[in-house]
Amino acid sequence: MMSNSATGPSLLWLDMTCERSTRALMAQFSDFCDCRLIAPDSLVADSGRHLRQADMICMHFDRPDALGLSQLQQLKRSVPSLPITMFTVQHTEELAVWAMRSRVWEYITLPISPAEMARYRRALLELHALRRIGASGPRQPMSEVFPELPACVRLTADHRKHQSLARALQHIDLHFRENIDQKELAQLCGMTPSRFSRLFKDVYGVCYVEHILAKRMEFAKDRLDNSQMPITTIGYEAGFRDPSYFARAFKQFAGCTPSEYRNRRTGATGVSDLTESFQPLVDIEYDIGA
Repeated sequence: MMSNSATGPSLLWLDMTCERSTRALMAQFSDFCDCRLIAPDSLVADSGRHLRQADMICMHFDRPDALGLSQLQQLKRSVPSLPITMFTVQHTEELAVWAMRSRVWEYITLPISPAEMARYRRALLELHALRRIGASGPRQPMSEVFPELPACVRLTADHRKHQSLARALQHIDLHFRENIDQKELAQLCGMTPSRFSRLFKDVYGVCYVEHILAKRMEFAKDRLDNSQMPITTIGYEAGFRDPSYFARAFKQFAGCTPSEYRNRRTGATGVSDLTESFQPLVDIEYDIGA
């Protein structure tokens, strides 16, 4: 629980994230708000002090799912007079429209920019003042309409996993010949590096480094097939700075050296020897910047 501002807006926080990261987000509001982290079930059951004093319910999502959004609707039905702010890392236009139709007071995509934080702070302070003025009168619940959950959160678990990695895959497709940092990929997906690494391996069966190496090898094979460029130059263009590492990596994947591959492809025999699938990289170092 955080309570650094007894006279400011009172925010009740619900952590709907996979990694329970809401406390870090709450810290951004602790200098001007009274922030309390509570469980969803306890909020619905508590019709007393917490709700009477609260100005806002803040629901923090990383990747909203059907269960979390259903809980949001349940809260709107249970405490219709209390506004809700939805914080989310994953954002789609469909999700934003759903939030608007569900009468969510604010829909904010994370991370929050300084300008957005300043705007939201002003709105909270104005809301706090208005609710204090009207505290003596009865709060009339509004008539609410609860739309169906958006299709983007009704996907199967496997589809959601693929969707959550989409931005990282797009980045790899565009930059696989460059040095790629795991932290950067994880940040694109709104995850920690360790969770990104585990999820990538779970979904695709290889780690992200092996995926990048495979794309570099496909690039190198295309150059060997369709150009007379020197092999060292091809290695550099594929993203390798060490020709010997490129040769060893290529042999591990293709079963032959780059020069043997080119000779077989341009010769009359031996082409069928290269139709086997790439094998996982098992005995060379993982250095995608090499």
